[in-house]
Amino acid sequence: MAKALGPASVVDTNVAVVAEGRSDFVSAGCTEACEEALKALVEEGVIVVDDGGKIVEEYEKRLGHAPGGVGARFFKHVWDEQWRGEKVRQVTITEVDDERGFEELPPNELDPSDRKFLAAAVVGKARILNALDSDWSEQRRLTDDLSIDVVQLCPEHAKKAGA
Repeated sequence: MAKALGPASVVDTNVAVVAEGRSDFVSAGCTEACEEALKALVEEGVIVVDDGGKIVEEYEKRLGHAPGGVGARFFKHVWDEQWRGEKVRQVTITEVDDERGFEELPPNELDPSDRKFLAAAVVGKARILNALDSDWSEQRRLTDDLSIDVVQLCPEHAKKAGA
């Protein structure tokens, strides 16, 4: 049975990539956790994306529109539902050219490619689901200060080697 993920979630792209079977080095347990999380979100959750399309664009680049596994079905669900506002909720985030990356964030050292996820989570009052990205563990103080819960679906993979 899938873990309860709460009413709203921002999904780091790596979760869908793992669920799609496109990560060779992850454990079977990690793949299963990602698959279960995405299935639960599609069935009963709310997925938060930005209304400028940055998150959906990244999903599209990594997953495409071809039929496939759980990750591809997750992307199709997001694609199909993004304008309806019920199961996929769009929030406005404002990109800025400084150390914040987005107006909604304080100055930070988060990987610039991950800032859109954090900004969407702040505005959408959502948690972030992560599988493989060590930045979320390394930036825990930032996410804690912003009251954003980061769910580590694969904690054994979400930290740098030797950490």
